[in-house]
Amino acid sequence: MDPNIIPTPHPDPWVNILGPYVTEVVLALNANGIHVQQSWLDPRGPRDATILFSNPGEHSMSSNVLALVWDEETGWRRGHFVDGAQGRRTTLTQMAYLGGGLLPRADELAHRIIGERSETPRRHRSCDDDLRDGLDDALRMRTSAFASSW
Repeated sequence: MDPNIIPTPHPDPWVNILGPYVTEVVLALNANGIHVQQSWLDPRGPRDATILFSNPGEHSMSSNVLALVWDEETGWRRGHFVDGAQGRRTTLTQMAYLGGGLLPRADELAHRIIGERSETPRRHRSCDDDLRDGLDDALRMRTSAFASSW
């Protein structure tokens, strides 16, 4: 596995808390035959993360690059990558929400992608509300679990 596909640390600690979860997803995608090309943590308001990938068997950057985007309000969605980079919102076309809650298990997410599952978009929370709703605690628990698995 190419270590360059893991998101680099983000300078904002509140955004950076996403890193271990996104890394866990990248590893699960690779383990399930989905070729990850790049990933990064995006800006806040809401916090986002992007993973560029290709379908199994497509190992080159082409005009048909796919992306997964996670945000703290709606969870994961996939689509065709149009534009984006760390610090800039990712733009997708032909977008589909994957469902499974705000923080689905990484292996479950990989199976949702392989099975091309989609669900009606759902807003789980608002980044403008009181942010003591447990999401950051859940991300920290994943960080601890991820670190202990190494």
